[in-house]
Amino acid sequence: MLRLTSLLYAVVGTTLAGIAIVAAVTMNMYDFQSIIWAAVIGGVAALPVSWMIAKKLKEL
Repeated sequence: MLRLTSLLYAVVGTTLAGIAIVAAVTMNMYDFQSIIWAAVIGGVAALPVSWMIAKKLKEL
């Protein structure tokens, strides 16, 4: 399941990081540090999401 999770993380991580960056820019946070933090938070949030998606896919 770790292999499936890592494959899903490649997609889910970039998606959530991108969503977090767009949210930061929407809130007028154009500085470098805010954008980096948004990407990191999105990437970290993608770990449990990827794990849950992989778990659901394994149950099918």
